Amino acid sequence: MKKIMADQAPEPVGLYPHARQVGNLLFLSGVGPRTQGNQDIPGVTLGESGEVLEYCIQTQCRSVFNNVKAVLEASGCGWNDLVDVTVFLTNMEDDFDIYNQEYAKYFAENQPCRTTVEVNALPTPIAIELKCIAVMPEVS
Repeated sequence: MKKIMADQAPEPVGLYPHARQVGNLLFLSGVGPRTQGNQDIPGVTLGESGEVLEYCIQTQCRSVFNNVKAVLEASGCGWNDLVDVTVFLTNMEDDFDIYNQEYAKYFAENQPCRTTVEVNALPTPIAIELKCIAVMPEVS
């Protein structure tokens, strides 16, 4: 088993790698929209005590997808190697349509299996997180 940390992805919020390769499968830890190198969350405005005042799900989606791409690339994979995506949303009713539109833009060519679930909260004040599985490309 190979542990992978991606320099271009945000630091994990706990003791876990960005991804782990087992055989020809790559398992990504949950990836959110935070920015690499700091705690900024694109599309989120926080109040003085850390509460979410407003957020843009479209901006968060784009940031999450870019972070997933960074982990994939650091692992030797690409976007088209994704085979399964689990999406966690904190507000299915308000955010699903916009998220689904953004998802369709990024996954138009590669259409991995997908599950989308609503959760009460995520570990940081984010509205979306992805958990992905990819197949490592064959080396010739």
